[in-house]
Amino acid sequence: MTIEAAGIPESKRGRRGRLMVRLESVVVLAVLVALLSVLSPYFLSVSNTLNILLATAVIGVLAFGATFVIAAAGIDLSLGSVLGLSGVVGALSINAWGMPWPVGLLFCLGTGALCGSINGLLVARAGIPAFIVTLGMLGVARGLALVLTNGVPVYGLDDAVVYIGQGRPAGVPFPVFVFLAAAALLHLVLGHTRFGKYALVIGDNEGAARAMGVRVQRHRIALYALSGTMAGLAGLLFMARTNAGDPTGGINYELTAITATILGGTNLFGGRATIAGTLIGALIMGVLQNGLNLLAVSSFYQQMAIGTVLVLAVWLDQANRARGQR
Repeated sequence: MTIEAAGIPESKRGRRGRLMVRLESVVVLAVLVALLSVLSPYFLSVSNTLNILLATAVIGVLAFGATFVIAAAGIDLSLGSVLGLSGVVGALSINAWGMPWPVGLLFCLGTGALCGSINGLLVARAGIPAFIVTLGMLGVARGLALVLTNGVPVYGLDDAVVYIGQGRPAGVPFPVFVFLAAAALLHLVLGHTRFGKYALVIGDNEGAARAMGVRVQRHRIALYALSGTMAGLAGLLFMARTNAGDPTGGINYELTAITATILGGTNLFGGRATIAGTLIGALIMGVLQNGLNLLAVSSFYQQMAIGTVLVLAVWLDQANRARGQR
């Protein structure tokens, strides 16, 4: 085991593993920043730095949820579609259903949590592989968002909601504060609570987790519910930023979020994860996409770049594991 659980002492190496970020991730981020600073004179400007953080906020929040699921040897491919559906439900509840905007925000989060809970129930109770369940949810959530809106974005939200996405207290975009607050909170949950520790135990050795009395099925449901809730929060930020519930919002975001998670050092097969690492991974993806935009690289090539980075990140993770077992 790599962590403390059920009274088993935790090694110093395990404690360091919770807090430290994989060195390769930091190096990649530094190299990207240095290279793009040379290629574009606008890259290091204050306004562009804030744009990077703003763009990273939504992907980062998604990636935090994915971190918990992947830490327990699961996968959630429905993140982008749940983001879109959550934003649509939140916008409709305010504009079409006449609810106060705070209730609309709760509907947004609740939609994500419900989708995640359904994923968790089907994976844990029905025994359906997570890949199939979340791939199915990807289609169901996206289709439902399109049905609810007839494929047309729901525009015109309350000013208080728009401020969440477009406000700039102290000159910093409000979503950045949400992103950093979520990072701090989930870092504590993953590294310093039984909920997070059990997720890592399940991913490391499910049989041992059961032997220690961990209710694995119940915990998996909770992990997917958390992932869905974070997708709902990302949907809220996306909705508030665009001032619309867009049924096409979040397309392919799950690929970017999972890539950020793996880049940050989370083991794709479970048992190792840090929120700090995922934050670095999200920044890498944000910097990469921003740099490609500044260099006027086609969005088609950007999708190719993200897919390539995902494959390289998994390969690097596997290579590190192989070296560690020698």
